[in-house]
Amino acid sequence: MDALMNLGQGVFGGVWPAVWTLLKIVLIVAPLLLCVAYLTWAERKVIGYMQVRIGPNRVGPLGLIQPIADGLKLLLKEIIVPSSASKGIFIIAPMLAIAPALAAWAVIPFTDTLVLANIDASLLYIMAITSMGVYGVMLSGWASNSKYAFIGAMRSAAQMVSYEIAMGFSLICVLMVSNSLNLVEIVGAQNNGRFAGYGLGFLSWNWLPLFPMFVVYLISGTAELNRAPFDVAEGESEIVAGFHVEYSGMAFALFFLAEYANMILVSALTSIMFLGGWLSPVGFLPDGIIWLFAKMSVILFLYLWFRATFPRYRYDQLMRLGWKVFVPICLVWLVVVGVWMMSPLNIWK
Repeated sequence: MDALMNLGQGVFGGVWPAVWTLLKIVLIVAPLLLCVAYLTWAERKVIGYMQVRIGPNRVGPLGLIQPIADGLKLLLKEIIVPSSASKGIFIIAPMLAIAPALAAWAVIPFTDTLVLANIDASLLYIMAITSMGVYGVMLSGWASNSKYAFIGAMRSAAQMVSYEIAMGFSLICVLMVSNSLNLVEIVGAQNNGRFAGYGLGFLSWNWLPLFPMFVVYLISGTAELNRAPFDVAEGESEIVAGFHVEYSGMAFALFFLAEYANMILVSALTSIMFLGGWLSPVGFLPDGIIWLFAKMSVILFLYLWFRATFPRYRYDQLMRLGWKVFVPICLVWLVVVGVWMMSPLNIWK
């Protein structure tokens, strides 16, 4: 690594730190976009098998080139801007949707040393940057000047804001027991405990003592992503396709990319906060990035399973679940964890 740094310094001189940072960003974003493409393929395959179909099987072996074909198709299509739309905002909105989904990866640790920006307030940064995704949705609905798109945007914005509260509360519980906002330290804290000493690390992770918060975070994450069964924003039977009904070509593809990039982000966060990140579940196996990817894959599979299994919620049921069920559960568990930490039974010392 030192040889590489010296070589870069010799070639690029004073701009080497900027070039090195840019290179690291490319090394995160390029595989991420590839994963997004193949997550769409995996979704179609998984749901196909669950419905006793085959799924994509024509373009390439096992349909593996299908995502690239879909991407090229959208790339080559014309972006049609409706005559009554607010043109500037209409074009900017998809960028505002995908930018937070990519920017959040700056602080996601893959191992205890492999992280782009290991800042102390990384959890705060994640919460701030992910809450900006709602602007892209709202602006796209408003700028389209279509009642369907506007209704979809309003629903989506209300849903995202409502479930962000429950997600925030569940992360506050993680923050309390870890005593840190730094994601690397949050994972490190899950490696301490009685069970970790016995070689059963998976029983020391946050999912067990904070189980209600884990369930709330998982379900709120699904709602936050506008994924089935919480996809009322794009309820085809009522409002055509939701906030991106007027979009075509690459602008439409950006909304799709944002949705799947956010799915991968939330699965990574769930793995880091509650499932021990890159930590091995048992003592005799080494820790490593492969564990993080395995946990993310399981959570992503759950999202696909939900879509194939559950019918769509009605809008009032969706809001009731967020405000009347999840928020009270979070408030109660916050108090429970606080009392637990102050009592002699504290397991996080």
